[in-house]
Amino acid sequence: MTDFSSALGVAASGMRAQADRIRHVSENIANADTPGYRRKIVSFEAMRGTDAPTGAIETGKVSLDQRALPQIFDPGHPMADESGNYDGSNVELMVEIADAREAQRSYEANLRVFDQIRQMSSSLNDLLRR
Repeated sequence: MTDFSSALGVAASGMRAQADRIRHVSENIANADTPGYRRKIVSFEAMRGTDAPTGAIETGKVSLDQRALPQIFDPGHPMADESGNYDGSNVELMVEIADAREAQRSYEANLRVFDQIRQMSSSLNDLLRR
């Protein structure tokens, strides 16, 4: 049964990591029009620890996109400088939508693996009871 438990742990870690990724993508989308906002980028790392199953992942350090912020000309904006420009956001909605879709599909794949392992474990228990 430890192989089943290990596989369940790997699938669950993937679901947790993708859920965290979706949360950061949602924050990016929500702040797409916030002046000076830098896009958050999520990285994944192998889970560390003595009880962590091989292949399990977790979200690593969240970093900020270092691309230059676009200059927006709007002399009436409260954050505009003497030339009438202010820093916009470097969030691109199409990129965020693609990231959200990728995270959703990865989450669903891990969920299917989790469900398959659970069904296999249940079937094995049924066989052992006979």
